[in-house]
Amino acid sequence: MEVGVWIVGVLLRVLCFITAPFFWLRTRKEQRVPPIKDPLLMKSATKLAAEIRNGELTSENLVSRYVLRIQEVNPYINAVVEDRFQAAMEEARDVDRKISEARGRGDLDKLVADKPLLGVPFTVKESCSLAGMSNSVGCLEFLGRRALTDGGGVSRVRAAGGIPLLVSATPELCLGWETTSLLRGHTNNPYGLARTPGGSSGGEAALVSSGASVISVSSDIAGSIRIPAAFCGLYGHKPTPGIIPISGHIPTLQDEQYARFLTVGPITRYSEDLPLMMKVLAGDRAHELDLDTPVALHELKVYFMTEASRSVAFSPVELSIQRAILAAVQHLKSRGATVCEDKFNDFEDAVEMSASVFFSMKDIPNMLQDPANPKREKNLILETLKTLLGSGSRTLQALGFEVLKRKRLFVPKEKVPHYIERTDRLRETMERALGCSGVFLFPSHSCSCHAHGGVFVKAAGVVYTMPFNALGLPATSVPIPGPGPRPVAVQVVAGPGQDRLCLAVARELENKFGGWTPP
Repeated sequence: MEVGVWIVGVLLRVLCFITAPFFWLRTRKEQRVPPIKDPLLMKSATKLAAEIRNGELTSENLVSRYVLRIQEVNPYINAVVEDRFQAAMEEARDVDRKISEARGRGDLDKLVADKPLLGVPFTVKESCSLAGMSNSVGCLEFLGRRALTDGGGVSRVRAAGGIPLLVSATPELCLGWETTSLLRGHTNNPYGLARTPGGSSGGEAALVSSGASVISVSSDIAGSIRIPAAFCGLYGHKPTPGIIPISGHIPTLQDEQYARFLTVGPITRYSEDLPLMMKVLAGDRAHELDLDTPVALHELKVYFMTEASRSVAFSPVELSIQRAILAAVQHLKSRGATVCEDKFNDFEDAVEMSASVFFSMKDIPNMLQDPANPKREKNLILETLKTLLGSGSRTLQALGFEVLKRKRLFVPKEKVPHYIERTDRLRETMERALGCSGVFLFPSHSCSCHAHGGVFVKAAGVVYTMPFNALGLPATSVPIPGPGPRPVAVQVVAGPGQDRLCLAVARELENKFGGWTPP
């Protein structure tokens, strides 16, 4: 471990200890969102789509129920950037009319053949671009900007019959693991309004977990799907890169590594909706993932680690998360899977490896660039003081990201090629070990959902998600209900193209332990 990284890690642990009483005071009286009373909101997208096709439910009825729930909970979670409720209701009525007419003609099967989500509402992370809707992505200088077209993933869900309801909040340019911005303020966790839903897909996770959305189109660049899913007790899948189009995403970088780091993927409340969403999002490349091929658990190889390192520079993993991993491993073993004791020890340097790959990319947004004069750069100290005094144009989180970028997370410049090479070697090692039948169980984060502002002392938890973006491996955050009031999750990683293994394990763990628990 590099000296600079070690020093920062130790400082964060000290700060975490010092600030613990402050964060405890902020969260000791937990307020949650209003309970879900409508049983229709408790059904999976898979079941809802079937009921619409079978004439047991109208799309108009379903969309109207979700609109009411969004209006009920958004004052609590502050997740909605802009809605399109009226247009969604019109589209739902149009779906009902087409289904009625097709049923009358006797060709309903033809109508629904390529539309597995016909009439089902969904929500969209603002950065994924929904045509005609806000596309500011948390930035003051982009206020009023609108998406001209649908992003690649959004267009596929719409083509499959899904009806978009809104776009949801992100941190500035998605560069943060807490969903907060000067444009929108804090987005709150449904399980505790003084806590964060994570980021950068925190708006989506808060909505889905609140029962205000059933399926979501989100994106992941360093845990941006998996961390919010973990913090909100949901299923979040980072797909194998290159399968699902990332066109239309904001921000975008002109660097070939970016297509490995950034993926568009789903957040769902129920594991059975993950394969459905993956088939839709992958489109004509879905066959490459063999999502319909059954997974024989007795042929599965299971690797696991309950923490990346025991070094004092790493955030300790909460005991409830470690126990969840061990319980998941034990259950898979009881179902016939082979548990492998080999460990991937290179994760001790995961910070250096991930940072070296990520911060070597070109065109990463400059958070100090003056929007009025792009050739001019603002002063970091002055901008920080202005933000602290309430007159800044960036959040502290965005400014902190800029510091990390410029310092390459305190990895010496001359050591960057070394760590990039080690990342390549770890990729080869993991691909060889996991093959076509192996999974790796790992924390989704070092802690469960923390208080607003906790990202500044718990940022090291990203070491559990960011490496898999650098490695290009599919990964799913899976909720495993624990004894406490807050969600607990494990991460399931597989070899490239083996997304179906992640999804099958997610389904098996849901069957055993239960999954999403209403807040």
